[in-house]
Amino acid sequence: MSAGQPVRAGRREWCGLALLALPTMLLGLDVTALYLVVPSLAADLGPSATETLWIMDAYGFLIAGFLITMGTLGDRLGRRRLLMIGMAAFAAASVVATFAPSALWLIVARALLGVAGATLMPSTLSLISTMFTDAKQRALAIGVWATMFALGMAAGPIAGGVLVAAFWWGAVFLIAVPVAVLVLTGAPALLPEFRTPGGRLDLLSVGLSLAAMLPTVYAIKHVASHGFDVQAWVALPVGAVSAVAFVRRQLQLKDPLLDVRLLATSRAFSAALAVLLIGLVGFGGVMFLVTQYLQLVEGLTPTIAGLWISPPALAMLAGALGAPLLAGRVSPGVIMAAALAISLVGYALLALAGTGAKAAVIAGFGVVYLGLGVIAALGTDIVVGTVPPEKSGSAAALSETVQELGVAAGVALLGSLTAVTYRSTVDVPSGMNPPAADAYGDSLSGAWSVRDEMPTGALQTAQAAFTSGLNTAAMAAGIAVAAASLACFATLRHVRPLGETAPEAEPVASASGSGDGR
Repeated sequence: MSAGQPVRAGRREWCGLALLALPTMLLGLDVTALYLVVPSLAADLGPSATETLWIMDAYGFLIAGFLITMGTLGDRLGRRRLLMIGMAAFAAASVVATFAPSALWLIVARALLGVAGATLMPSTLSLISTMFTDAKQRALAIGVWATMFALGMAAGPIAGGVLVAAFWWGAVFLIAVPVAVLVLTGAPALLPEFRTPGGRLDLLSVGLSLAAMLPTVYAIKHVASHGFDVQAWVALPVGAVSAVAFVRRQLQLKDPLLDVRLLATSRAFSAALAVLLIGLVGFGGVMFLVTQYLQLVEGLTPTIAGLWISPPALAMLAGALGAPLLAGRVSPGVIMAAALAISLVGYALLALAGTGAKAAVIAGFGVVYLGLGVIAALGTDIVVGTVPPEKSGSAAALSETVQELGVAAGVALLGSLTAVTYRSTVDVPSGMNPPAADAYGDSLSGAWSVRDEMPTGALQTAQAAFTSGLNTAAMAAGIAVAAASLACFATLRHVRPLGETAPEAEPVASASGSGDGR
């Protein structure tokens, strides 16, 4: 950090942030937009069950796999340049997806969208750190960035439903085209370029990062759907061994793909990443279960369920934008710890909710969303703000990778806990044929699929068993979040309020391992 006062952002930087909000929201929208598109898509392309799964998951897999590579590539190639290349590629892949003639083509297009999306996520965040050098402004800008992604996820099912009803399933992907035109037109005027000289991109490191991330994410998602089986037990060790090899290679390289030493040199950096991970595990699992509750227990259509989930997204907006303002007077670590503690009220509401408690479930989810907004804004700011400017792309990629893993792990862990609770508590009605009985005893979605073959009241019994699983999962998530709140206070309460610098007499080496006085 410069010894002088940081330059406050002006109109150009805030307009640039508005431009960066477009691809950020688009990325979130593409995660959830297919929720309502699959039935129409399936009727047209006729994918198998496996192909349908890959249509849904290929996007997230490739984003997670390439985040680390693209974050470092942006530092070396130029963050604005990589953003523009990625935006053009995202639009092109979206057009391919729109007019895909078969399920295989659509899977390929979704995979390409994932690779392109991996260029956009770290580019947008690292550009924000370049544009906003004032700590208070940077935290507020990151709050806007985090909120736009969440709002995109909340708007995805609604946008998908409207576009499918008005046009056809392919129209969902065309949203990317006007966004790309705006970004490619405005980027040269509104966004600065920043690059860091470095050596050649180490292709072996790229391969090891993919070998670490892809099997790990696949295993987590597979466990969420099928439990632990041979595929999961093979994928997890492959990912773990590759991760160890990746870290060892980074420690040996002069210009590593990911500077893993950052985890050891800054306590604030590593602690913020841990808080983000635990917070996203709770949020990801709860969001997955709440959407199922609204549709399978309350009987709402996906569109109406999406509308019910929209108000909690506004709670995140309040948290993400309000927390940086408060952090100018109070330590960000204390605010994050308090936000996690407050979110326990939300987990408690979910742990106590029964069937027919739609309002209580949404209220609980809203409080959880509020806490997410706070830790997403301040936690990400700590991660990006504690590294030198030339490392911000790599730090941004690491932050987003942790958050991707957190959401995926939350779905797997809390989803599996709910499934176990359901199977152990539901009583399969007598007289059902074996296939229908198996479906009923396996999951609530299975019970819905055979509801015409079950006796009166059996569906309500299955819904109560699922709700019991939701209660158990929310309780487990609440315990983890409570521990994270205490750990956050213990490790990050010394982080100074935004804009407050260390006393001049204090040696740099004593500043909690942080390069910016954190």
